[in-house]
Order: sequence, then structure tokens, then C-alpha cells
Amino acid sequence: MAGMKPGSLEVAKNEAKSKEELGNPWQVVLFNDEVHSFDEVILQIQKATGYSLERAEQITARVHQNGKALVYVGSKPECEKVGKILQQIQLIVQIDKT
Repeated sequence: MAGMKPGSLEVAKNEAKSKEELGNPWQVVLFNDEVHSFDEVILQIQKATGYSLERAEQITARVHQNGKALVYVGSKPECEKVGKILQQIQLIVQIDKT
């Protein structure tokens, strides 16, 4: 622990506790494709997550610009549900642990 600032250990403990409280969250990543329109992806993200139009548009733009984007973080069952809804229109998703 050499070089740690006073209080750093407490911060690390709090961060670890937060992860525990979240139940070791999982994530859903959406990948870009050349098949779906922006509107299709936006609507499907909204359907899967309940996000606002603005948030779904931002995620869709990130997917288009970066080739992929984080869509959702939560428990494994929640992420699987979101992933299945996105996959209903053959969107490409990856669900894994953060």
C-alpha cells in the first residue's frame, strides 16, 4: 500500500462494497451493423430498456461511430432480458460480466 494517499483504502473499500451491492453487475453491449436503420435501433433500445428517445439516440450514435456501445448494466437476468429484446430484430449483442 505504499504510495496510497490517506483515505484511499477507505475509498477502495467503498467501491468494492458498491460492486457487491450491485450484485456484480453484467452489461449489454450492442454492435454496429449495416442492416438496421437508426430508427429501428433507437426504437428497439427504447423497447428493451425503457430509455428516453434522447438517450436511445445517443447510444445509437455511439454504436454507429465506435462500432459498439454499452447499452445496459444490471443483474444477469435483467441483461439477458434486454439482450433478448434487442435480438428480436437480429441486432448483435454481447452480454458479459463487468
